[in-house]
Order: sequence, then C-alpha cells, then structure tokens
Amino acid sequence: MTSKTFSLGAELTVDRLGFGAMRLAMGTFAGPARDPETGIAVLRRAVELGVNHIDTAGFYGRDAVWANELIRAALTPYRDDLVIATKVGPLPGPNGVPSGQATAAQLRGLIEAELRSLGLDRLDLVYLRVGGMTGPGHESIAERFAVLAELRAEGLIRHLGVSNVDAAQLAEARAIAPVAAVQNRHTSGMELLAECEEAGIAYVPYFPLGGGVGSSPLDAERLRKVAARLGATTAQVAIASLLTSSPTVLVIPGTGSLAHLEENLAAHALELGDQDLSDLRGQGVPDGPVRCPAPDGSSSGAGEPR
Repeated sequence: MTSKTFSLGAELTVDRLGFGAMRLAMGTFAGPARDPETGIAVLRRAVELGVNHIDTAGFYGRDAVWANELIRAALTPYRDDLVIATKVGPLPGPNGVPSGQATAAQLRGLIEAELRSLGLDRLDLVYLRVGGMTGPGHESIAERFAVLAELRAEGLIRHLGVSNVDAAQLAEARAIAPVAAVQNRHTSGMELLAECEEAGIAYVPYFPLGGGVGSSPLDAERLRKVAARLGATTAQVAIASLLTSSPTVLVIPGTGSLAHLEENLAAHALELGDQDLSDLRGQGVPDGPVRCPAPDGSSSGAGEPR
C-alpha cells in the first residue's frame, strides 16, 4: 500500500493529502473576494482533520482578503508539524491576475513580504514560480533561483522548489541548490514525475482536480462509474486516483467551502482497487488531470470555484 505521508526535503513529514489556499480569498483571481471568516473556519477545520501541508502564495487574494493573512489569523501559533509552502515570482497586474514576473532583484523583497504576512521567521518551502498560466516558458531560471538559494543559505528559507518548469529548468535549479518539490500543472505526460521519484523530490500537481481550464480530463463517465460503485463523490475518486499515481505525489485540492473541504479530505480513506483504476484510465487513457463532472453532467472542472 502506498504510504500516506512523504518526507519533504528528507526531513519534514507531511500528509500526502494537503490543502491549497488559493480559493480561500476568492473563487478566481478576478474576484469577488470571499468572506474572511469562512476562510478562517475552513483552515481551522482542515488542521483539525489532519492537514499538515498548506500551499499558499502572497498573490492569492483580492481586495482586503488575502490567503496568507487568513492563515496567520486562523492558525497562529502554528503547530510544530505544520508545513506551509509558498511561492514567489508572479506579480499581479491591475486586474488582480498574476500576469507579470518578478526579476531576480525583486525576489528578496517578496520573500520578506511572505515572512511578514505569514508571521514566520523562516519559510518551510518556497517555490520559484516561472512563466504564465500556459505552461513552462523554457527561459533560464538560474539567476532567479540563485537568489532564493542565497536566501536559503541565510536561513530565511528551509527548502526550495520550482513550479511550472520543464526538465531543463529543473536541471538548472538542481545544479544550484537542492530542490525539494516540483509544482507543475498535472498534464497528461507528467514528464518530470519519474525524475522526481528517483531523486526523492515531491511532485505537487496544481489544479489537481483540473482547475476548470484546458487539458484532457479522465473520462467523466468512467469517473461517475467508479464513484457510484464505491459510494463516493467524483471529486473523492479523482483525489484518490492521484494519490495512487506515485508515492511522491502530494495532492493539494483547494476550496473555500467547509462542505467541500470535508468531502475532499475524506478521499484519504478511499481505496481504489485494480478494477477501479482500470475503469478510470482504460487502455490508452492518459493518467492526466481529473476534472469532475458538474451536477448537470457537463465536464466542468472540480477546481472551479468551490
């Protein structure tokens, strides 16, 4: 049986089913902002249910509601076993969408802002997020990653990760400093997963339930079939499927809803047998992002505002 935990950076034990904080502050980057008290309640319930890996970013927010500030309000003093991962690189444009990229010279200021907003002296895991929303841009990341490596050497960061990268960019980063995690869109190829498995690097797919945009989901009918047989929801089957894909995969479904939070985390107890996996993927079906069917039967993404 695949382990339910993973040793991040070979020293921080995290549950492989964590929580993504993007939906706490807003349904989408375009807004509107969500009720902060609901976000605080979701965070506290997540930790009560065993979550000890929260993925956030300083640009997750809208108007006066920001994920990092909600995390600090809800969870300080932080539990000793709680790992908070964040990311730097994207810069929000006038409409709130993170469409710009920080330069190497801007990264120290962004890290200092993350420390302040989360109320921490050191960040557990920081990803350098590169490129836009359409996939790796293939540009060099060496200069920017070297800045984060310097901040790690100063003690401001414990572990480093990279996000939205290709194999060459991961190699660039690993030549500069140890990489503890890769956070990429969960695409059909998952090209870097084998390398991450071999190197003991966590692979953390973002939009783990599809995100409602692009790429080829598992067939919705297959998903419904397995969910009906197991008495589970399609979101639970999707999460359980990801957890079976590799012992190095960490799943971070996000939501701003208590009901959806509890639904997502219940997937930890769901066991998929060989027949379930065969029915889900089928011969030649890519082990790609799973988007759950909407109540009306369409393939709207489970990662859409929840």
